[in-house]
Amino acid sequence: MSKSLFQEFKSVSSKEWKQKIQVDLKGADYNDSLIWKTDDGIDVKPFYHADEFETHPNISNSKASNWKISQNIDVVEVSEANTLAKDAIKKGAEHLIFNIKNEDINLQELISGIDIPIHINSEKLSLSLLEKISSVKNSTKVSFNNDVIGNLGKTGNWFYNLKEDHIILEESVKQHNQLYIDLSHYQNGGANNVQQLAYALAHINEYLNHFENKSISVNKLEVIFNVAIGSNYFFEITKIRALRLLWSTLSETYKANPNCVITATPSKRNKTIYDYNVNMLRTTTECMSAILGGASMICNQPYNNLFQESTEFGERISRNQLLILKKESYFDAVNNPSDGSFYIESLTTQLSEKALDLFKNIEANGGFLQQLKEGTIQRKIKESAAKEQSDFNEGKITLLGTNKHPNLADKMKNTLEKEPFLKIEKRKTLIEPIIQKRLSEDMEIKRLKEE
Repeated sequence: MSKSLFQEFKSVSSKEWKQKIQVDLKGADYNDSLIWKTDDGIDVKPFYHADEFETHPNISNSKASNWKISQNIDVVEVSEANTLAKDAIKKGAEHLIFNIKNEDINLQELISGIDIPIHINSEKLSLSLLEKISSVKNSTKVSFNNDVIGNLGKTGNWFYNLKEDHIILEESVKQHNQLYIDLSHYQNGGANNVQQLAYALAHINEYLNHFENKSISVNKLEVIFNVAIGSNYFFEITKIRALRLLWSTLSETYKANPNCVITATPSKRNKTIYDYNVNMLRTTTECMSAILGGASMICNQPYNNLFQESTEFGERISRNQLLILKKESYFDAVNNPSDGSFYIESLTTQLSEKALDLFKNIEANGGFLQQLKEGTIQRKIKESAAKEQSDFNEGKITLLGTNKHPNLADKMKNTLEKEPFLKIEKRKTLIEPIIQKRLSEDMEIKRLKEE
């Protein structure tokens, strides 16, 4: 065999690559022709090169080998939910999310016989719920949603009022040393990636400022971010990486624990009721992004949960998608799978810097809570959502089976078991809530009327 095959190739610099490309463009401008800018201002180049980095990128602080498969369970009847949870564990679930209606639930019965970590989402946070969580924490690891500002953003109201909500929040942090930050409504409302990250920082910064003023220690605080993952594969990988990086940076200011837990679930924004099986493909790539980005727990969504009540088949398939990624595709084999990719490292840097700039702007103009009350955050999200909606309506964003290659024989009117569309409830709210709406809703409503 010729030894020349193994001789080292002469290295080519990024400057030389650009010069070669410029010649091939035959007079067209390299920057105008091949560098495109996303809606959130990120420059995407045709190639990335090692000599564009002054130093080697740092190793990211993620443990992709330890990500957990999470199962979401709506609690209607306690014994039934407990049975469903145990069945899910037998079939591969490694983490459970219980969605409960009120604090009067028998939490001890709900988690009886369950020995894996659980998370509690309650429609209302209360001191009595904190007491119940304290009583069961010895039997299993329990986290819970104590994000009072997140609830304000989603519903337009506090659980009770600003003062009482913060008293409960303070008590929850003192007792359980945990803070949950729900970011999913920003993505599902149409915020771009820079906004999502900036709002995440500004959101948690409100709490850290409050705790500092109340002399509440945060040096051992466990921070849990809940994020929604969209379909832009590499950018969603980058979003999770940037979130860890930004939190590590902000935590230094308050001497808080720089590590965080990130739970991820597929976005609702790009899901459809027509050609609904395609949702399985969308959620698969979104879960892949979450894993490669370094999410700690991933809760997949069934392909049919938009329009049908929970079904055994839908839950099993959504869980099996994650099991295949872990057990057959070995997505848990490497801790930092996206580290060292020049493209992803460049995107992470750009996204982090732009999010940090926006965060500083929010803080300079009164802070996150103030801008929520003024409606600035809501207005910015609506502007981003309107741009995305316009791109979808014009076909620049494709949802297969809806605005591209639709199956016109597909009929859904008699299949809907629950309302899949945004419902506007007339009620008094303290602030304008962040509206979460899917891209395909208006098109689907029109099709339903024509069936």
